[in-house]
Amino acid sequence: MDARAGGPRAIAAGPESDEEEPIVGRDAELARLFRAVDPASAEPALILLGDMGTGKSALLDRAVRRAGASGARVLRAEGSETESSLAFSALHQLLRPVPDEVDGLPERQRAALRGAFGAGPAPVEADLMLIGVAVLGLLSALGDRGPLVVVLDDAQWCDRASLDALSFAARRLVDEPVTMLVAARVGDHLPGFGRHAATLSLGPLDDAAAGRLLDLRPQPPTGRTRRRILAQADGNPLALTELAKTATAHATPGGPPSAGPLPVADHLERIFADRLNGLPAPTTRALLLLAATDAADAAVAVPAALPDAEDDAWPPAERAGLLRRTGRGPRFSHPLARSAVYHAASADARRAAHFALAEALRDEPDRRAWHLAAAATSPDAAVSAELARTADRARRRGGHEAAARALQRAAELAPREDGARLLVEAAAQAVLTGDLAWVEEIVSAVRARTDDASLLADAAAQAGRLAVLTVRHTVVFPRLADAAEELAPTQPATALDLLAGAAVVRFYCGEDAQRQRVDAVLRSIPEDASRSWARTWIRAVTDPFATRAELLPLLPRMAAEARHSPDRLTAFAIMAWLLDETPRAVRAFDRAFDHWGMRGPLPEGLGGAAAWSYVEQGKWGRAREACARSSALGTTAGLDHAVACAAAVDATVLAYQGDPAAARARAEEALALIDPLESRSVAVYARRALGAAALAEGAHEVAYDQLRSVFGADGAPVHYHASCPALADLAAAAVRSGRREEAAAIVERAARTLDAGASPRLRALISRARGLLADPEDAEPHFRAALADPVLEHWPFERAQTLLDLAEWLRRRRRIAEARAPLTEALETFRRLGAHPWIERARAESRAAGLDVTDTAPDAVAELSPQQQQIIRLAARGLTNREIGEKLYLSPRTVGSHLYRSFPKLGVTARSQLRDLVEDTLAVADHRG
Repeated sequence: MDARAGGPRAIAAGPESDEEEPIVGRDAELARLFRAVDPASAEPALILLGDMGTGKSALLDRAVRRAGASGARVLRAEGSETESSLAFSALHQLLRPVPDEVDGLPERQRAALRGAFGAGPAPVEADLMLIGVAVLGLLSALGDRGPLVVVLDDAQWCDRASLDALSFAARRLVDEPVTMLVAARVGDHLPGFGRHAATLSLGPLDDAAAGRLLDLRPQPPTGRTRRRILAQADGNPLALTELAKTATAHATPGGPPSAGPLPVADHLERIFADRLNGLPAPTTRALLLLAATDAADAAVAVPAALPDAEDDAWPPAERAGLLRRTGRGPRFSHPLARSAVYHAASADARRAAHFALAEALRDEPDRRAWHLAAAATSPDAAVSAELARTADRARRRGGHEAAARALQRAAELAPREDGARLLVEAAAQAVLTGDLAWVEEIVSAVRARTDDASLLADAAAQAGRLAVLTVRHTVVFPRLADAAEELAPTQPATALDLLAGAAVVRFYCGEDAQRQRVDAVLRSIPEDASRSWARTWIRAVTDPFATRAELLPLLPRMAAEARHSPDRLTAFAIMAWLLDETPRAVRAFDRAFDHWGMRGPLPEGLGGAAAWSYVEQGKWGRAREACARSSALGTTAGLDHAVACAAAVDATVLAYQGDPAAARARAEEALALIDPLESRSVAVYARRALGAAALAEGAHEVAYDQLRSVFGADGAPVHYHASCPALADLAAAAVRSGRREEAAAIVERAARTLDAGASPRLRALISRARGLLADPEDAEPHFRAALADPVLEHWPFERAQTLLDLAEWLRRRRRIAEARAPLTEALETFRRLGAHPWIERARAESRAAGLDVTDTAPDAVAELSPQQQQIIRLAARGLTNREIGEKLYLSPRTVGSHLYRSFPKLGVTARSQLRDLVEDTLAVADHRG
């Protein structure tokens, strides 16, 4: 719906003219769009940015015609300013032409999508990732039948829920015959598209192109009039054509009206408004009704309110250049024409239009509620209640932005205290969009509306909840801690909520002064048995090793309390992971994810805990699934820290699996997204991943430098929880790079600092490090100590590394017979995990120890990428391509492509052969990803 400018379509008033005439001054941009929709060079997404009137829609139209001529199918939707508050409205418009394809989706995906559209039962809690997977699968399936072009015009007015689903799909359509073209105004934020899509910007036309555009007018302006048009239009194609029309119509010696200081868009709106003068009253009324409708095609939904497309009311507006009639009925020639018509009307006339539309939309309660709200001029409890019901429907469909906007407007129409309560509810929904500025705006409105301490505390807690994920940690920490301290005497429960957020920030940032501050505020909050859960969480997150002995006895009771609550169960799992109780953490995460799915539109606090738990217990495929989920959520909500954390964990798995190049790329991605002084935890994880990648390649000096960086110059851990698990790898790199003495000092300092707070796992890692760094005659007791506790089997990769170290030491001491048992066990574990660099090292050592090591299936599996291995494991379990895609957030086509490329490498021809192969090589029965 942008300007049909830059070509004759912009010049012609009334019916559209020859569509193949040239678009002026946009040759390079048009060529770029043609490449984007060319099946031979198609790309997943291209964002077209330009100011109003620069010709975005004209360029999209031309690209769509080119795509159609080459056999592509086109799905198109246009954003509507007044429909931006209706969740999934743009997506519904886009997919309306393909109902059969929606019905052909798997049951869960179909139900999620139909629920989002309000065409089926609304779920208790919408799964936005499942909706994204459904859109991905549907677009991919359409692409399988032939090239597909998805066009989103005026995307700045599309609802947030639709943008989230479409950006989710766009990021996963690489190498598929699907292209997404998205047009939006410069300066408007498009959630999720950001840095993941190529951008094409439309600037002003240069003087030569602007002159050519004027020359295409039936009566090209000349002389002073031409100079003034060129000066006022400032290269904007729509402004050039509309100012030229005005000059011709008025034929005044001085040319168009004086420009003054107004921007181009304001001038244009004034031009369109001037064209209303002299129109018949029926035409003016019809235009106002059309301007007040919720979408370009709303005439279909409200036939009783608008004149028929052939009615005599429309031709005068068409002749005035305000309207054009298409196959979909009357439409404004430009959004500015619509805006001009709406704002030129009196307030009473606008209210009457909205009342008429509300009456016609009795069967569409959401649209009806917004029209009633637009007609309201004073508090109206009934309309407020209608909007609150709209918000609830949007929330249950996963349209959190739409829900928040409805609640915000409901608050404006409600009595004072009811309005404050509605604003707090709006803040809770706005939190789930990741837009902190908006949340803080709503919270400010709560403060202006009420003195109720409970409501004010709830509002503060909502802002704090999102600030933890979005704001610089050193900025948000004192804000949360100060608010918790202030509320401690009067609102202890809210104070604990805020302090829990501060504790999470303390984990991310890792500053010791923050621990002291949390401890001080916690002591100021009155103790109450009903709030023991929150206090335990704060202590575990803030200082897990110092409090471990006190907290361990509490875990069984807390696990029982959390059993039926997904949020509590996830929080319990995080605490268990922090305390190095990984088996408990994995069981809780499994239960939470298997029973309730990975819920919510935002990553949970300490979102990497699930992935790390799976990494530690050898469930690397499951870890990568958790990383994919967290990364998708973080990217959609613009939460770089969550994306960085997922990338760091993913990098670690890739290094363990033997893909050091991919591991380095992911780790560097993580480091690029964060400030290492603000996010010490993620920085340490990324450096550990880089160290693991270097160890996998045998680059021991590089590995040592990376791992040394997770400890300070004085040897103290950079992060109180994330650094210490690197001690054993640091020692391994030190031995092979001549840095034994420095590493030994770091290990011993860590041992003294941890002392009694060290978990069995950390004690084992320290013992392994001591064994590696010790003189050869003194090493054995340390290795034996690192293997002594049976509980260490729950960290299979770390245990297998120690077994290999012990076996190497034994062989070098010529105790070859004793070396064979740990070697055999280590090799079996590495094979089961798919830890290819360590498999090769264990094989070499086994041959040196006289063991017969056969090279069979593991070598074939080793040729696969880590992602292909993950897909093979899931296919071996009997999952379909669609089911695998749901788990890994890939399209079924991408899954099928990976399987197609993997089968020849594995020597199989059918999926039925995968189960035996995988059981023999990766032991998925024991370690399912």
